Amino acid sequence: MDIRIVKSPMPIKELEKMASDQFGGVVKAVVDVAEEIMAVGGELHSDEEVLLTEECSSKRENLWGINIHPEKNGAGMIEFDSMINLKPAFGNRSRDVEDSKTKERIRNIVEKLITR
Repeated sequence: MDIRIVKSPMPIKELEKMASDQFGGVVKAVVDVAEEIMAVGGELHSDEEVLLTEECSSKRENLWGINIHPEKNGAGMIEFDSMINLKPAFGNRSRDVEDSKTKERIRNIVEKLITR
């Protein structure tokens, strides 16, 4: 599956198709909280992270890996769990996104970029 950089709203149906083609019920995504864009559809969060840094000049400290469950609504739709979130130099020492303000920014960006 090709990685797609999402800069404008995409239909949830496209994510549902990606999920069924790849992991069954989940789509990996990396969100750039500074540029308010995301990459979706990669096999690994790290592949999406590299694409955003190379093609969009994203900075690592602004990139956060999430898993999107398109069949769920609300808070259950986003899972904050990725190896790329381990950023001790930037104050994040786990695979989770530890800062609540950053989590909220990620949720808002995902809500803006995915339409139901």
